[in-house]
Amino acid sequence: MAQENKLKSGARDGVEYPIHVVYCGNCTMPIEYCEYYPEYEKCKQWLEKHIPTEFEKVKIGDNSDNPSGEEEKKRQKRGGKGIIKTKKKEEGPKQVCVSRAPRGKKKSVTVVTGLSTFDIDLKVAAKFFGQRFACGSSVTGEDEIVIQGDVKDDLFDVIPEKWAEIDEDFIEDLGDQKR
Repeated sequence: MAQENKLKSGARDGVEYPIHVVYCGNCTMPIEYCEYYPEYEKCKQWLEKHIPTEFEKVKIGDNSDNPSGEEEKKRQKRGGKGIIKTKKKEEGPKQVCVSRAPRGKKKSVTVVTGLSTFDIDLKVAAKFFGQRFACGSSVTGEDEIVIQGDVKDDLFDVIPEKWAEIDEDFIEDLGDQKR
């Protein structure tokens, strides 16, 4: 009879239903899992600012007596969300380069580079070029869009028309180049 009570599922004595779970605004996990998030200090700051009562509970459960080296060993290193790495933006010259590259005997492609220096989403730009010129267009490199066909001359008008921050003076014609 005692084993039947242990295996019984459903409502438990002393627990209020529905159970209210509090989520962290920084890592979007329940606050008891914040300690496994790589940016635990930011979670603690958010809790202290927004939910001080829960912060006190976390603070009590947090053993600050341990040296920081031990704490780092206990923390989870793999899995979870992890730290999101942002790409470093190069502070080089803001310039869009347009060139034409041969593809086979009579066909060619137009290569556009440098749009990312103006904070333009390359996927959106490639889709725009494909629709505008009724051809295929794709992002091939970190900062390179390849447009099928020779549309180099049209780009000098289209790019400043679509993106006002790019003046015609910022667009450079590199001529015919091999890829």
